[in-house]
Amino acid sequence: MRSSSHVLPLGVLTALLLSQVCSGIKWLALSHAPASLHINQTQHCKLLPGMVSSQAQLCRSNLELMQTIIQAAREVKKTCQKTFADMRWNCSSIDIPGDAPKYRPDLDRGTREAAFVYALSAATISHTIARACTSGDLRLCTCGPIPAQILEPGYRWGGCADNLHYGLIMGSKFSDAPMKMKRAGSHCQQTDASTQQRSRETSKQLVFLDAKVQVLREALVMKCKCHGVSGSCSIRTCWRGLQDLREIAMDLKTKYLSATKVVHRPTGTRKQLVPKDIDIRPVRENELVYLQSSPDFCTRNDKQGSIGTQDRQCNKTSVGSDSCDLMCCGRGYNPYTEKLVERCHCKYHWCCYVTCKNDGQ
Repeated sequence: MRSSSHVLPLGVLTALLLSQVCSGIKWLALSHAPASLHINQTQHCKLLPGMVSSQAQLCRSNLELMQTIIQAAREVKKTCQKTFADMRWNCSSIDIPGDAPKYRPDLDRGTREAAFVYALSAATISHTIARACTSGDLRLCTCGPIPAQILEPGYRWGGCADNLHYGLIMGSKFSDAPMKMKRAGSHCQQTDASTQQRSRETSKQLVFLDAKVQVLREALVMKCKCHGVSGSCSIRTCWRGLQDLREIAMDLKTKYLSATKVVHRPTGTRKQLVPKDIDIRPVRENELVYLQSSPDFCTRNDKQGSIGTQDRQCNKTSVGSDSCDLMCCGRGYNPYTEKLVERCHCKYHWCCYVTCKNDGQ
């Protein structure tokens, strides 16, 4: 029941509107919140990094939810870095302390990397909240509703469905809050006046929430558990559950690799985002788009946000993105052999010690 369309569409991924995308992912600095910090008093909201004033207000009125949102920020960072571990751009730029003045240029210039991070963060916060309802971590919500769909014989609705409705409402309130502020983008690197004006004009034509609702609903799949004598599975109890976040991230990575560059182009009396190459078909809602081209990430370039691939490990036998040819960008590489000694054939002796042999003996 898995479909490659289960990704956030580019109504949402207009993350690329420069100042807006940076504002929209600044909350990821919450991943640096101390693990020992338990948000149970309103003054604790002042201790959390990366939030704009409207998010701080949401924190004060939804204290119980903040631990889940902090967990979501950590999940975005971990999932992004795992998903791109085999690429030149390995999502290292997402790891920015809360007191940093701005993100690296690869995340505040309207690049495809910015689109991916925004899409993943928007999905993760709603995903994490929905799952927290299911696991009982939030008293404010319960399991999702039982579908009205009638199942075939041998199947029945039951269990605890992921509460996507609540996840979408609260996730959007928090992650989209900076975009609704009058001075959206105050945390980002400023662009020239003409670019900001184009962004403002175009952003009026973009719908964020409807597209996100539609796609995350598509990410709900039917999950079932067998019941019956001796594992016969005569009856299956089923519920609606969200795909694993790792699967959603991999789908987004596919969209990242095939992203379309767009430009602001007059359409009648307005300006819209359209593909840069006029012979390309119109961009569909479930695709990634970007405004600014990315560097090749081979060498360090602080102005473009590239940290380079020097000292990274590559796979000598691979022909993919982690191959030494691609990862090292033609600079060559230093092979090495590593000998690992493992303990095996371990035996417990009474009483009370264990003896093992080393691998190779």
